[in-house]
Amino acid sequence: QLVESGGGLVQAGASLRLSCAATVRTFDAYAMAWFRQAPGKEREFVASISRSGGGFIYTPSVKGRFVISRDNSKNTLYLQMNSLKPEDTAVYYCAAGRGGGFNIPSTFDSFGQGTQVTVSS
Repeated sequence: QLVESGGGLVQAGASLRLSCAATVRTFDAYAMAWFRQAPGKEREFVASISRSGGGFIYTPSVKGRFVISRDNSKNTLYLQMNSLKPEDTAVYYCAAGRGGGFNIPSTFDSFGQGTQVTVSS
């Protein structure tokens, strides 16, 4: 089970930190990721991190502003979002996958319920 938290309503330029608590026995066996879905759009990949936390990738629109990290001792995934823009408004989903590389979006087959992030201009 994946449970996201930390979303909210902020002004452009602000920061938010999302968290995802994972209820699994072997958290470090899973590559983890964040996806988002804006109103009227398909869900899109945002960032992912390797099982050890040493590797990560970002979609170009968030690179340099967002930082993905994980704490395997706490079974928790994070997304630090800085310099937020109105176009970052979306429901953000935590995702987990065991069967492939962290750099392959199709690896992620388990999703949380999502947390809403709204950025006003």
